[in-house]
Amino acid sequence: MYEPPLFREDRVDVMQALMHAHPFATLVSSATGTLSADHVPLELCAELSKHGVLRGHLAVANPLYRGTDGPISVLAVFQGPQSYITPSWYPSKQEHGKVVPTWNYAVVHATGQLRFHTDPAWLMAHLTSLTQRHEAPRDAPWEVADAPGDFTKRQLKGLVGFEIDIEALTGKWKVSQNKGAPDRAGVEKGLLTENTPSGTAMSRLVGGVTL
Repeated sequence: MYEPPLFREDRVDVMQALMHAHPFATLVSSATGTLSADHVPLELCAELSKHGVLRGHLAVANPLYRGTDGPISVLAVFQGPQSYITPSWYPSKQEHGKVVPTWNYAVVHATGQLRFHTDPAWLMAHLTSLTQRHEAPRDAPWEVADAPGDFTKRQLKGLVGFEIDIEALTGKWKVSQNKGAPDRAGVEKGLLTENTPSGTAMSRLVGGVTL
């Protein structure tokens, strides 16, 4: 990923906050002999190592599992807030007109070694933890135990778990840092007027608020 120094994010806690807030990642590998990308929810266990450990699961029929042996080098891409930025929001447009559209975004790349887990107990613990996290905000959270036991066991047979020991984290926050204060304020205000979840989140990043 191209990272101009102005947009580089090195703080591990800030990058991990984005990973927690946007856990649906793109998992990229060339382990099968060609580039492949899978889209999976990942659970970050930040306390397990310097950069953290990612846990997830795939279908056992997935070529990434069927066609590989041993640890696999992977890249997990976590996409945070993103938004189109119109030049109309820049006060400098009225001054000299030397402005162009751009796209603001925040993203984290996590690289490491993927190892599969075939133990049903490990997989059940992972699925239970993942489910509890995403069900917790609901008034009546669904639990894995709510499904019939024999049904759950059949479902588990079609899945394989995995862990990724994160070796490196790379963050890029392109949030109008290359603009002067008036233009940044214009972007922040413009994003808020669009009244979209992504625009509102990006306006906070432009204003200097972390996730």
